[in-house]
Amino acid sequence: MIDHMGFRVRDLAVSRRFYEACVRTIGLQVIDNTAESFLIGRSAEAPIPFIWVGTAQPAFWTSGHTTSSSPIHIGFRAANRAAVDAFYEAAMAAGGRDNGAPGPRGPAAMKYYGAYVLDPDGNNIEAGVRE
Repeated sequence: MIDHMGFRVRDLAVSRRFYEACVRTIGLQVIDNTAESFLIGRSAEAPIPFIWVGTAQPAFWTSGHTTSSSPIHIGFRAANRAAVDAFYEAAMAAGGRDNGAPGPRGPAAMKYYGAYVLDPDGNNIEAGVRE
């Protein structure tokens, strides 16, 4: 459904360390892009869909866009509960802040298990599995 999305961060090195630590637990990779950005995707060989993360302002963004003026929410799909738990633990160890420990979410009929962390810029990052 989504080809790509992107968001800016304040400190690329700090953000890269955070995302490298937690996305590998759910089968994703941080992929080199430019000196001012990286991608999150399946692999360098299968880069689409991807999330662009960078400090530069892309040419097509307006001057009104400011880093983390409106925190975003990204929900990553995990393979199982163990992956959700590993994501949460890795994110916390890499400097993330708790925003909802792993557990059931929503109505029971949803059969959803997820965890929420805040990245170094305050964005709400989630990993979850629908069982």
